[in-house]
Amino acid sequence: MLDLRLMLAGFIGLTGLGMSALLLQRGHEREQLWQARVRRVLDPHARQPHAAEAPPFRIGLRSSGAKPWQRAVALFGFHPERRDHYPVRWWIVLPAALLGARLVAGVIANLLGGASLFLIVPIWILLCRQIFKWFDDRRRDALFRQFPDALAMIVRSVRVGIPVSEAIRLVARESVDPTRREFAIIADKIAIGMLLDEALRQMGGRNDLPEYRFFATALSLQSQTGGGLAETLENLADVIRKRVAMRERGHALASEAKTSAGILAALPVFAGAGLALINPGYIGVLFFDPSGKRLMGIALGMLAGGIMVMRGLIRRSLT
Repeated sequence: MLDLRLMLAGFIGLTGLGMSALLLQRGHEREQLWQARVRRVLDPHARQPHAAEAPPFRIGLRSSGAKPWQRAVALFGFHPERRDHYPVRWWIVLPAALLGARLVAGVIANLLGGASLFLIVPIWILLCRQIFKWFDDRRRDALFRQFPDALAMIVRSVRVGIPVSEAIRLVARESVDPTRREFAIIADKIAIGMLLDEALRQMGGRNDLPEYRFFATALSLQSQTGGGLAETLENLADVIRKRVAMRERGHALASEAKTSAGILAALPVFAGAGLALINPGYIGVLFFDPSGKRLMGIALGMLAGGIMVMRGLIRRSLT
């Protein structure tokens, strides 16, 4: 009787072990299928390396497939496919930046010597890159701030039974620029037969905004796996609002550092102006004596370097 019980217990144990192994194997296979399915959806929206993220003076210089004019415009930070994103025309920015570079190089040449005029070209390139980057950052920040409201409009439309494509057209009509223009482009592409996933993927790549890629991924997953689209978009809008609030909090916390950096940068200028008013001859040595000019140029270079270091530290703390 004892042997029979032991055999029965062993049989039950082996059966349970076999069933557990079978369930684990099925669960593992199901997880692999789910990961493969998610990967197929996410791969088209994966973040691609963007030209704006490349280090200075390396944009397009080593790309064998790029044409010479494309390398040249990329060197100046200008992207022809984004020319409608810039509030000022490129043919105005380039001459204005060249004039500014000439003035800066002239000041440096007056302080350090005529050889400094060779700095016109690198200063011109740096100014152009900074101007176009400032345009891109402003537009991206506006899209980031307006996107939660656009998502809320789409959520309300979907909840009352309006299709997503019609909700996108509604955003294109009712929203403000630059969000209105981006959704108008999507609506036009859908009208000519492009798939919604592809149009959204192109929008995310064109603006290089992670939140747009989140939006495209959420719609792609919902179209393939099902589920409540309104709830998904509402959760996404809530996440983006929290990101906006966190970003604003970071800027508020960094305001003290920005103020300190501004005071430190302005202090030498005000101190020099005060000395010029009190004793013009004492401060005039820096502008008329050759040795004083060289010292003035070195001081201005150190001041500019310090401003750039403080600005870089503040920007890095916000990222």
